[in-house]
Amino acid sequence: MLLLFIGDVVGKPGRRIVQQALPGLIAERGIDLVVCNAENAAAGSGYTPKIHAELMGAGVDAITLGDHVYKRREVLPLLESADNVVRPCNMPLEATGRRWAVVESRSGERVLVCCALGQLFMKNCDSPWRAIDSVLAEAPSDVRVRFVDFHAEATGEMQIAGRYYDGRVAALLGTHTHVPTADECVLPGGTAFQCDVGMTGPHDSILGRRIDRVLAATLTGMHHPFDVAEADVRINATLVTIDPASGLATAIERVVVDEQEAQRLAGGGGESSGPG
Repeated sequence: MLLLFIGDVVGKPGRRIVQQALPGLIAERGIDLVVCNAENAAAGSGYTPKIHAELMGAGVDAITLGDHVYKRREVLPLLESADNVVRPCNMPLEATGRRWAVVESRSGERVLVCCALGQLFMKNCDSPWRAIDSVLAEAPSDVRVRFVDFHAEATGEMQIAGRYYDGRVAALLGTHTHVPTADECVLPGGTAFQCDVGMTGPHDSILGRRIDRVLAATLTGMHHPFDVAEADVRINATLVTIDPASGLATAIERVVVDEQEAQRLAGGGGESSGPG
């Protein structure tokens, strides 16, 4: 089976290119399951029910979130009700939302999806190792394909996660830095790994935000709103080939879809609405 993981979707530009390109990409590549990190999808920070409907309509099957999971209060009812949206599993047990979900692929294979926050240079959270271990222990034993989004800042911590879970999950792929890394591989135990899948959004930017605003805030020490940028929009994603019998990966491939390729995949269309 083929699992596509889309890196951090940033604002309206990121949502728009997903809506435009994803249906054609699924059809062209024969993708069985799409997981998407969408914690920055609402104007660059947070997630909403309206945006959830947009991404589901485009062909996304499951959503992972991150440190901005509760940025927008309107997401709380969705986190309580949706069976395909997961918040970081190493937040307190009392936190609203699912720690893990099982979703069915287009090929009929059931897949466990979870995400966790790193601890280095991030907000305070529980041990990701203990939390992911707990998720894997709780998950139905007949669900062989297991996917982890490791939302972290430090590449060293991401590599620790990859090695620790090698052979126990089909893929452990990183998000959060918005910068794709060139270290994609299948580890010796059969786990597909990459430190960071990258960002789906405007790349003529600083991590998806307007360059002038970020520079002004950095150089003056004064507040400037970090508005979402607009130009050079791309999808950064990673495609993993998985053997459903073993639940392990056999191949991994970085996927980049720029605006020209998105137009080709869409046959020339694509719109979006909602927060920037």
